[in-house]
Amino acid sequence: MNGLAATINTPINPGDVVETFEKSYVIFVVEKDAFILRSNSKMTLPARKVTAAAPVTTAYVLDKGKALSVLASRRTNIATPSALIGVRGTGVYVETEPDLSYVCVCYGVSDLSTPDDPSLSETIVSEHHTAPRYILADKSASERIVPAPFKDHDDQELLLIETLVGRTTH
Repeated sequence: MNGLAATINTPINPGDVVETFEKSYVIFVVEKDAFILRSNSKMTLPARKVTAAAPVTTAYVLDKGKALSVLASRRTNIATPSALIGVRGTGVYVETEPDLSYVCVCYGVSDLSTPDDPSLSETIVSEHHTAPRYILADKSASERIVPAPFKDHDDQELLLIETLVGRTTH
């Protein structure tokens, strides 16, 4: 974490960078949010400073890899190199690769867009993994937010991390 090896007792806080390597993962809680960061992933947890001028903070930036998260009821953002996900307290699974991001709004409401063109957007209302999407980095693609299959996460993982923050799945 933050470029140093972590142990089971290492606290993770806003402002930290969490990175996993081959055949590793980490499950952790930050305030009222919980995460599973899969192998070969890097997540930046920005310091949270909510002000009247900037009422929406960023929950995390997934620089590379795969993350499952459950976020407390508030407006916040998740960012990847090719996607911006505006969430309102929900479960979200995200994978990022150089040419695309995969987003599954497991339950709840999220606004998907591209960081380079916010007018390319789609609002997802999901009760149970009903609308996974790929968000393409290729600016020349005729459509950049496209339907995707459900993949690589499950309800047991969601239940686990919701339980860590004292909630149940929706």
